Amino acid sequence: MRAEKRRIALTLPAEAECIDIARLTLYGISNQMGFSYEDIEDMKVAIAEACNNVVLHAYPSDPQGTIDIEFWLNEGDLTITVSDSGTSFAYEELGELGQASMPYEGKTLDDISAGGLGIYLMQALMDRVEVEQETGTKVTLTKYRTSV
Repeated sequence: MRAEKRRIALTLPAEAECIDIARLTLYGISNQMGFSYEDIEDMKVAIAEACNNVVLHAYPSDPQGTIDIEFWLNEGDLTITVSDSGTSFAYEELGELGQASMPYEGKTLDDISAGGLGIYLMQALMDRVEVEQETGTKVTLTKYRTSV
């Protein structure tokens, strides 16, 4: 019998000081799930980048903006969604959404503008990255657990 996914949710003010709360929560969850140290560190950088995008871009004129984070714990993976209801950035200009070929695949850091580095890092560190833009932006980050 397959175990159901478990969900842990967190809503934080869209402030730089709160990004560490997201990283610490991720650390506790991923450590409990048995992820390797390297995978945990990669995920901490990716979630910090996703949250940082919200802090810097989503709420330019709304000091009450929030970062909504969901951790979906599954038997073999951890999926993290970081979403906001603020201003979206032009992700579709970076490439097709949902494609196996990521917008920055095969490019060097010199080929990427400063504004796109966060997405580049997330794609480099996670096994799967998806971006949805309807009301605000939702970034879904997935890391598969390798047997230890």
